[in-house]
Amino acid sequence: MAIEYQKDNGIFTIHTLNTTYQMMIDEYGFLLHLYYGSRISGSMKYLLTYYDRGFSGNPYDSGTDRTYSLDVLPMEYPCQGQGDFRTPALIIQNQDGSYSCDLRYQGFQIKKGKYGLPGLPAIYAEEDEAETLEICMEDQISFVRVTLFYSVLPEYDIITRAVKLVNLGEASLRLEKVYTVCLDFLYGDYDFIQFYGRHAMERNLQRSPIVHGAQVIGSRRGSSSHQYNPFMIIADKTTVEDMGNCYGLSFVYSGGFKGEVEKDQYNQIRAVLGLQDELFSYELRAGESFYGPEAVLSFSSRGLSVLSGNYHRVYSEHLCRGKYKNKPRPVLLNNWEATYFNFTGDKICEIAKQAAALGVEMLVLDDGWFGKRDNDASSLGDWYVNEEKMGGTLGELVKKVNSLGLKFGIWLEPEMVSEDSDLFRAHPDWAFIIPGRKPVRGRCQLVLDFSRKEVVDYITEQVFKVLDSANIEYVKWDMNRSITDVFSATRDNNNQGQILYHYMLGLYAFLEKLLIRYPYILIEGCSGGGGRFDAGMLYYTPQIWCSDNTDAINRIRIQYGTSFGYPIAAVGAHVTAVPNHQTGRVTSIKTRGIVAMAGSFGYELDLNKITEEEKQCVRQQIQEYHKYWDLIHNGNYYRLTNPFEETELAAWEFAGADQSEALLNTVTMEAYGNPPTQYVKLKGLAPEGIYRDEFTGKLYGGAALMTAGIPVPRMEGEYQSWQAHFIICA
Repeated sequence: MAIEYQKDNGIFTIHTLNTTYQMMIDEYGFLLHLYYGSRISGSMKYLLTYYDRGFSGNPYDSGTDRTYSLDVLPMEYPCQGQGDFRTPALIIQNQDGSYSCDLRYQGFQIKKGKYGLPGLPAIYAEEDEAETLEICMEDQISFVRVTLFYSVLPEYDIITRAVKLVNLGEASLRLEKVYTVCLDFLYGDYDFIQFYGRHAMERNLQRSPIVHGAQVIGSRRGSSSHQYNPFMIIADKTTVEDMGNCYGLSFVYSGGFKGEVEKDQYNQIRAVLGLQDELFSYELRAGESFYGPEAVLSFSSRGLSVLSGNYHRVYSEHLCRGKYKNKPRPVLLNNWEATYFNFTGDKICEIAKQAAALGVEMLVLDDGWFGKRDNDASSLGDWYVNEEKMGGTLGELVKKVNSLGLKFGIWLEPEMVSEDSDLFRAHPDWAFIIPGRKPVRGRCQLVLDFSRKEVVDYITEQVFKVLDSANIEYVKWDMNRSITDVFSATRDNNNQGQILYHYMLGLYAFLEKLLIRYPYILIEGCSGGGGRFDAGMLYYTPQIWCSDNTDAINRIRIQYGTSFGYPIAAVGAHVTAVPNHQTGRVTSIKTRGIVAMAGSFGYELDLNKITEEEKQCVRQQIQEYHKYWDLIHNGNYYRLTNPFEETELAAWEFAGADQSEALLNTVTMEAYGNPPTQYVKLKGLAPEGIYRDEFTGKLYGGAALMTAGIPVPRMEGEYQSWQAHFIICA
């Protein structure tokens, strides 16, 4: 069994293939964390030390024993009010106004399979693929029960966490903070790795030492945000790609979040991750339950590359769903950067004809097809086709595109409303607006109150009418602003702190209905690009538009950071026009193609406007995408350089899991006169194997390619790219 309980010492042990997680119920009923790391056997209780420490209080139960203090012991789920002055995972305000919670052990269950969370996304698994431990804790004064969920997928080195709170009393409680996971380290010199950014430049890697005090990331924006990603890594100082200890914490949620690492007075470290506690205050009435979203943990003793691989595999195989979970996605062309709002039905057909001639497989109609929307200042919420602009019905346009051999997709932004819209004029109270105040606008739009079922049901009905009207096989689901003015017209004033949590439940419910009704549709998530690129959205949208920045050189850095926590198949990436619309940079179509192929591949330009030589390149790229699809999306991904530190050359590789082939990709980031030769070492090959370069026919030893590397051919000009495909032949 992956989960063990030793009754004689109260120790719970969770094993994966390569890791062990251990905790203990002590003599006072507190749940202490003992160990998480490389697989071991036996009790780790011996790591705990007890001393009389000044200003570290003692539970009343401990009597005169001043050596016992929760202020210095490693806790599994620390609460405000237990004498632990480090960051708590749970803060409860009781009916009497006090802030106190004292959780004590009540019992446990071990079950086959994986737990689920009502209304929330979560990892899924069959009964023979996972085991679940449920530990029940209660506060006998507050009458609150907390169930801690631990599921283990042993073959993936993955442990998931979630929390459920139940009010067992007759009076209401108020939840002021609910984190999902706490991970305490007794000692160690660690770095904090997080992924910061901004619109059009998301998920930049930042690595900094964990120092005394708290280091905090998070989002107050109502979505996981461009600014910080809900994925973080704790790593030994010496950890690099292929060696060293590292811990991943990933939040399966798309709303506001907070992650913290704190080094305390005794050099112990606490890492926590959960719901954003600002704008959160949740009244839990008698008998009600509350679920904290899932967190996914993984540990690697073999460096960051293995840690990333753990997340890539489990998210690809046990989080993403739908028709396209394990099959090639169609190569699409999106009209946005080709036309923006300035198009007609005839123009779309003209673009589609050229796309079909070059081998593109799907045409996606972006913003501007509905209401009176010729710019971004109107019509959101009016989900009916502008037939005058389109020259007919949507069904007629789709039939024309389908007749060319192309599938058809469409852009939607269901969570938003324009003030200049029929919907807003009829239901102004459906938008987030604080009474008596003027709202903060974002992209000339407001946010619909998706915490209200009637709002979600109405928008769902309107969107379904559109999808039912034509043969639509793809939806790009966008969200183009942060959430402000959080106020629900139907919720009492004391419970406005529940809105953002229920907003997410409303969004998830909508997406679940869409998946059930249209199982053949591929949904791509988007929020101004990568503003909601998180594990929660992957449960509904197996690919997410990585960034509104399509510049190939910027994208190398954005996709590099994204790769630490998310699989390649999740990354929406397109070849777009040059000069690039975000940076003005000019790169070759070959380079743009190689960068975009490190994701779910497509185009976003008018293919009628490129040269004949470039058109031939497009044909070749589409053929290569299908040729390498399985290798890119099911193989092992390796970061060979760090584009934030090594500015001359970016290199990455896809290697077959069976070591039978590898695809090496390089792009020169800077050009110099009389440059030195660049060498790249490959990974993931069979050391004893002989590999043939498919393009040159040259033979190389696997060990040689991994230890000595291969010289990158010298190429004249900026931003040149090189690709090599190695196939084992002996």
